[in-house]
Formats: sequence, C-alpha cells, structure tokens
Amino acid sequence: MKKLVVLSGAGVSAESGISTFRDSGGLWEQYRIEEVATPEAWEANFEMVLEFYNMRRKNVLEVKPNQAHIDIAELENTFDVHVITQNIDDLHERAGSSKVLHLHGEILLAKSSNPATLHQEEEYYPINEGVIKKGETCEKGFQLRPHVVWFGEPVPNLPIAEEIVSTADILLVIGTSLNVYPAANLLYYTKPQCEIYLIDPNQVNVSHDLNVKVIQEKATSGMKTFKNFIQ
Repeated sequence: MKKLVVLSGAGVSAESGISTFRDSGGLWEQYRIEEVATPEAWEANFEMVLEFYNMRRKNVLEVKPNQAHIDIAELENTFDVHVITQNIDDLHERAGSSKVLHLHGEILLAKSSNPATLHQEEEYYPINEGVIKKGETCEKGFQLRPHVVWFGEPVPNLPIAEEIVSTADILLVIGTSLNVYPAANLLYYTKPQCEIYLIDPNQVNVSHDLNVKVIQEKATSGMKTFKNFIQ
C-alpha cells in the first residue's frame, strides 16, 4: 500500500467556517500577533490571550468537517494516509482520519505554563466546557495555557513530521500557502520519486527544484481533482 502524506493548513478548515489568519478578513486583521500569539503576549496579559483562544475554541466546537476533510479521511481506504496539519482544530479527526500529527498544537487541550517543562514531553489537560479560566492550574500550581505553538516557540513535532514526509510515496499539500516556516521546508524532505501535489486557489510560488503538480482550486473542489489524478 502506497504511503500518502497530507500536509494541511488553514485553507482546509476555512470552508468549515474557521477564520484564517492571513487571508483578507482573517483573524490577524482583528488582533495583532504580538498581543495574542507570542510568549511575550502571555507574560504581558495572559487573561487576554486566554479570552482570545477561548473564542477560537468556541468557533472550532461550533463547526463541522467539510468535504475536503472527509475526502482526506476516505483516502485511507486506498492508501496508508498520514496527516500532518498546521491547524489546531480537530476537524481531521472528526472526519475520520486516524493518523494525525499536529505541528502547532491542539486547541481542545491545555498545558502547563511552567517554563521548566513548557517544550518537553508533558501532560496535557482536557478543557472543561471549552474554556480555560484564570486560576486553573497544573499540579505544580502554574496557570494552564492553550496547547498551541506560538510565534517564536520551537515546534516539537517537526522532526517527527520530517521523518513521515521522507517516506512518502505521494505528498499532498492542501490549504497552506507554504509561507509558514519551518513547515514549508517539509517538501524538501521528500524522496526523489515522491509525487507532490499542491491544492491552493491562489498563485503559490513553488521552487523549481521540486516537481509539483499545482491544482489551483479551493480545498473541497481541489480534492475531487486530486482523487482523479491518483485513481
């Protein structure tokens, strides 16, 4: 069975109604990155950061997987599918994907803000009623924070993602502009014979060093085209 690796980004979840950050009308137009998505923001005003992610979590819980998520999950009937996602929602899992690696964390989980263990293997906490409250702490008394990788923080799952991509027979990049690093570098870990497909409705600059088949469509319609290519 061929190994198909999916690298997904915000464009996959956008059609479910989850706001993206970089598109026109995205969340970054309403909030400054420095205020809500950096370690410095947490230190300066952790209550505002909690409120921001509580709103994002509410959004995630209100929406459903779209046809692109479902089509990706159904590829498991034919391929050994591994999903590597930059998204912090759980829509891939809810659609039925069984092997999902989150590069940037999972918004439905909390973790300790203890600086000594922040970027190590650690215990994650379920979030009651979708909200992390001020005063909710880990066993050692540190405030719980979202299980999200913020700008300026290391990406602990990146080496795992690199290993997964290096063994792919087919790599599908969907819903990401390849402007987010270090995730964008994952394409360079593919083996020479790997088939690479990119689904994105916008013009995307792809290195001439890589043989990438571009499908210039939104995620849901692009998945139909992609399935025709590989059948």
